[in-house]
Amino acid sequence: MIRTLLLCLSLTVAPLTAQAETKVPQSQAEISLGFAPLVRQSAPAVVNIYAKIVTQGYASPFEGDPFFRDFFRGFGSPRPRVENSLGSGVILSADGIVVSNYHVVGQATDIRVVTTDRREYQARVVLADQDSDLAILQLEGASDLPFLSIRDSDRVEVGELVLAIGNPFGIGQTVSSGIVSGLARAGAATGKARGYFLQTDAAINPGNSGGALIDVNGELIGINTRILSRSGGSNGIGFAIPSNLVAQFVSQARAGNDQFVRPWAGIAGQPVDADLAASLGLDAPSGMLISDLHPASPFARAGFAVGDVVTHVDGQEVNSPSEMLFRMSVAGIGGHALITRATPKGGEEIEVAMIVAPDDPPAGELTLTGKTVLPGLTVARANPAVIARFGLPLSSAGVVVLDPGQYGARAGLQPGDVIREINGDAIEQSSDVQRALTNPGRWLKMELSRRGQTLSLRFRL
Repeated sequence: MIRTLLLCLSLTVAPLTAQAETKVPQSQAEISLGFAPLVRQSAPAVVNIYAKIVTQGYASPFEGDPFFRDFFRGFGSPRPRVENSLGSGVILSADGIVVSNYHVVGQATDIRVVTTDRREYQARVVLADQDSDLAILQLEGASDLPFLSIRDSDRVEVGELVLAIGNPFGIGQTVSSGIVSGLARAGAATGKARGYFLQTDAAINPGNSGGALIDVNGELIGINTRILSRSGGSNGIGFAIPSNLVAQFVSQARAGNDQFVRPWAGIAGQPVDADLAASLGLDAPSGMLISDLHPASPFARAGFAVGDVVTHVDGQEVNSPSEMLFRMSVAGIGGHALITRATPKGGEEIEVAMIVAPDDPPAGELTLTGKTVLPGLTVARANPAVIARFGLPLSSAGVVVLDPGQYGARAGLQPGDVIREINGDAIEQSSDVQRALTNPGRWLKMELSRRGQTLSLRFRL
């Protein structure tokens, strides 16, 4: 009886085995069981990037000494030092537009891009922004290249299957899979990158920076930028810059910009927590409270005031200043954005112009000459454009240090310092600095504002 049963089982299984065959997945459900066709389609558009950065180092005889090297740091004559950077990039057009991270290529002097079929191209940076950690490259002599389409990242949902493609550790192109594990991760990543990130559990390692995060249709939803990990390995949380911001970078690069330009809000704000929501009479803790407003702000012109709560930009929720910055960056310069202001009855939508920070009153940039005690010092009046450039408080008034120059740096000045007084005289415009630093006497005393703190520099001439 047992032998008969085994025989029947073998006869039943055999035909099924014979019918098994390999086929290309025909639906999202089928492709989720195997990513090979998706990788074949998308991987050629992800490239390896090799960059060289020349920095100035010092040839110190104590460089290798674990004790004296810290005491003699900067000792000796400067010499150029070449640093190599390894990362990934994504081709976004057939004529060789490539996006990568700023920390991979932003300050590189020589950039070499290698495709999956081993073709090599020299590349140049056409637009870069350290705050967003994004850079746009143009490959020289490129044509008819494979590229990825950009998907609307606002339509990405938690739980979607994704692939991370890049060149980790320089071992060659690899692919890792995971899901989108979080959205709106504002301020969660490290470094200077700020804004809004997609979060994924797909493995991201050194060298994956600048690589593609794609969905199951092979469309780009983000640029892998970094991982938050206690060990530094891939067993952590990965972050990707959303594709909508990448699209804005490509648009500005196509328009000829060499620096990314963000709309200027002219506001300062803070997230609305439970206590603040209760005090404002809101049903739930959401949105961003406007805590300061520049008189020239487009929000002020549209009717906003200190104490108002912004909840949405173009229908997308915002809960922090960094999310607000991201949403406005995606909206771009030149048009209008619909800003939702919380009201007792729910909310009202108000059109706000997306403008660059105005250079009004004129900054009056001035570089001091050898007739002053700090030649080479470059200053400008604190107007909205200068305030936005250095991220200064909206109430900043006086003259801002653009470049301290050799002597100004020795005196302790830094870019972004706001000079308020020199030897007791109020400083309101650039010419006041030149006048105060021409024959100031035996002593020089400067009252400064640096990152919200008041400083006093005093030294003998």
